Parts: sequence; C-alpha cells; structure tokens
Amino acid sequence: MGILIQGGTVYDGSGASPIEADILIEGERIVAIGPRLAIRTTSDTTIDAHGHAICPGFIDIHRHADVAMFTSPDFGQTELAQGITSIVVGNCGIAPVPSVGPALAEYYHYIEPVVGPVAAGLPFADYTAYARALEHACLPLNVGFLAAAGAIKTAVKGFAKTPFSAAEMQGAVAYIAQAREHGALGLSFGIMYQPECYSSREELAALARGAGDGILCTHIRGEGDSLVSSIEEMLDVAFNAGVPLNISHFKATGVKNWRDAIFRAIERIETARNAGQRVSADFYPYDGGSTTILSLIPPSVLEESTAALVKKLATPAGKETLRQEFRKTHTGWDNMAASIGWERVIISSVVNAECAGYCGKSMKQIACENGYEEPLDLLRDLVISEEGQVGIIVLSMAQADIDEVARLPWTSLISDALYGSSAHPHPRLHGAFPRFLREYVRERKVLTIEQAIHKMTLMGAERLGIRDRGALRIGAYADALVFDPARFIDRADYQRPTQMAVGMETVILNGNLLSQNNTNHAKAGQTIFRSS
Repeated sequence: MGILIQGGTVYDGSGASPIEADILIEGERIVAIGPRLAIRTTSDTTIDAHGHAICPGFIDIHRHADVAMFTSPDFGQTELAQGITSIVVGNCGIAPVPSVGPALAEYYHYIEPVVGPVAAGLPFADYTAYARALEHACLPLNVGFLAAAGAIKTAVKGFAKTPFSAAEMQGAVAYIAQAREHGALGLSFGIMYQPECYSSREELAALARGAGDGILCTHIRGEGDSLVSSIEEMLDVAFNAGVPLNISHFKATGVKNWRDAIFRAIERIETARNAGQRVSADFYPYDGGSTTILSLIPPSVLEESTAALVKKLATPAGKETLRQEFRKTHTGWDNMAASIGWERVIISSVVNAECAGYCGKSMKQIACENGYEEPLDLLRDLVISEEGQVGIIVLSMAQADIDEVARLPWTSLISDALYGSSAHPHPRLHGAFPRFLREYVRERKVLTIEQAIHKMTLMGAERLGIRDRGALRIGAYADALVFDPARFIDRADYQRPTQMAVGMETVILNGNLLSQNNTNHAKAGQTIFRSS
C-alpha cells in the first residue's frame, strides 16, 4: 500500500516553520500529510522518524555530471549520501552535446577537467539523441538538463574567435530550439571559457532569446575586478532577450575585492529586481572554487585550439608573450593568480603520472620545490606537458562575503561539482549539501534550518520550472529524506576531499525506498523537464 513516515519534524521546503506530522506515500506521489496517519491507513513499510527531520530530497541545479551519469558505475553514491535526489547538468555552457563538428575532439579534450573523459560512442550527436539516451538510461537520481551554449557554439563554428556568421547563428539557435523541444530547463552560458569568451553582448542576447520561457543560467565573464561590469553585461543581455536570469556561483574573487565588490554587485542585481527584472543567483558553501588551468592564461595568449596554444608556449617567443601579457590588464578577464597569489592556487588534477605528486599542493609550493624562477613558468610547463588538462582549486573568496550571499532571499545552494579524473577533487563533490547544514546552520547560525532547506529544495525547483519536486505536499513526487540533523555531516575538506558524507539515514526517490543507512537498493531516477 505504500510507505508511511511516522512521527518526524517536517520541513516542507517552502521555508515555513516545521510541523510534527506523518507522511503517506503511495506509488510515486505523496498522498497525505498530517498527524496520526497510522490509525487511519495501512502501509507496506513504516519508517519511524521520531527525533528526525523529514524534508524534500535536495536539488542540485548546478552539477557537472553530464558524462559520469552515463559512464560511472559508482554514480549516485556520493550524491545520495548527501541527500541529493535531483540534479541539473549542462551548466557553464559546458556539455558533451551536441557531439558534432570538426572541433569535437578538441572540445572533448578541453572540457575533460570539468566533466571527465567522454567515452567514444556516446549518443550525443544532437539533443534528440541525448533525450533518447536519458530516457533509456538507468538513473540513480532525477536528472534535468540545460542547453549548453559553449558546446553549441563549438559544434557550429569550433573555437574560432570570429563573430557568428548568419548561417552559424541560425544553426546555434536551431540547436537551442531542439533542446527546448526535448525538455531542456533553459540555456547556460560560460562566458569565461572558450569559445564563448569571444562573443559580444549582441550575440549573447541573440542566443539567449532562444531560451524562450526557460531560464538563462550564466557563468559570467569575470568574478573579480570585473565582477560588477560582468553582472551588468548579463543583466543587459537577459533584459534585451526577455528571459529570466540566474547568476551561477555568485561570488567576489581577489583579495582586494573582498568586502567591497560583492555589495556593489548585489546592489546592481537588487536594482534590476526592484525594476521588475527576473534575476536570481546561486552559490556554493566554500571559500574556494574549481576550474581549469587554462583560465589562468590571458585571453590575448589563447589560441583557437589547445594544441596551437601548447605549440605557441613551447617557443621562446611564446614564453615571453605569456610573461608580458600576464602583467597587463585585460578588459573582461580577471587575473586570478595575481589577485589571490600563487599560494592560493592548488593543483587538483593532472593527466601524466609524473605530475601526480603535484595534486593537493599550491603552485607556489610546487614552483619552489622544483626550482622554478617563478610560478608563471610552472604554469607554462604544465599547460605544455598536460596539454591543458589540469584542474585547479582557487582559494579566492572571503567567508564573510559568502555569508552575505547565503543570506540573500534570492540565492539558492549548489555544489558546482566537477567530475574530472582527479585524485584530489574539490571537496564540494562529496560534501556541499551536508556542509551547508552543518556549518551555516548548526555551527555558525547564518541561517535557520528551514531557510537552508528552502535554498536546497523548492527554491531551485521553482527557479528552473521543475514541477512537483522540492516540496513535501500532497500530489508532489515522493522525493524525501529522513535524517538526524546533528549526525548528518560532511567529511570532505581540502586535505581529504574524497571522504563521503555520513548520517543520511533514509532516501526515498519517486516513492522508492532507495537507501537506509547508506545501503543502496534501486535505481529509480527520472528525467525531469521544465513545466510549461
């Protein structure tokens, strides 16, 4: 007859105060919520939740699991251990679809530190094939997707720095329309990355119009010295395109920007919101981000392929060009290494075994240990030897700034987890959601537990138009968690980043009892689409 969760403290996902109640699940939906349901109904399974929190399954609207969900036999374990029952992929303009065009191999090479190696033969030629692959996949959790503008641009014109031709723009817009037809939740930009970094506001607005009634989620052009101007750029693009905007991993980087730039950026966003523009943002609960080493290369040095960049840097002239350009100011590009110091840039992944010992160390430490005159020379050598496939962690933010962002009523929680082949990944892959409850709620009391759960559930679902998820209410999908908040903790940190979270006692997905005490029993995920 179903599942009865009995006697717990119910946080319904709305941010409202909790209530003591039972929850009855039949099939894949919640059919009743209220006191003493046990005396009015029968069920096959009863879960005693006395002394425990009951809340909706967490929704991570920014996770780079695009490839892992098809290729990794372990996919779902670390997510479910954190209580994550739904994710959204295709963020930051990065995705393995559409898999066409002469630059495909180069593009797969370029995105590997973010999504991991793309196995040959994956059916991602276009969004029709991708939707079919999702439909037939055996998913351990729910998955939604965004159309990724960087992947689309690469498919139609490669890494060229030139503007779209009329035919290329037509092709790009057609891919976005195809993604929408197959249920995409919106469109993502990654304007910091190639080839999107070459796009003008006009081109971005033309692409954004293709999102239709979906959302535009964007990794802005710069998050340090150019944070405010980058926010203004995207506010303008979204306004002219007539689409709602979500700023991905909203933050202020660079020591000199701490306790300053974030307030000016918030002011710009709230001015736009007060004028009626639909603008929101998300964030992750760490003072460090994660990206690729190529983000440290000035745009004036980058070439239209990683192979061409490697060839250029391998010459004396290329080495000198890098030195000169690194010391210049470049409009729209933040020099992360200069703004935070090489001691705050940590190597997280490499390709070649001889560099494996670098993982977990700062570039300053590695340069000193290996006799480099300066870390910039190490950067050059790593780009050459690893062909650009190096992941880095940048300890770029002030905790007080993160707290300011977390308190905003229009920011939701994400992980921004990367799935590159790394023995030393960013700890957010394994711990972002329990860390938020542990540190920001229980320990430092930045938010109440009901506020935090709202940011981890319904807020993200409503933002992306995901119907009937993120809330415990009659008729909603039965994605639910039962846990003791005092025992649900993250264990991953910058020193031990692969430690799994513990304490998530029960996970229910689409009405299926997936796990009790971290023992997985079934794969019951569904593809989730934007509601019209």
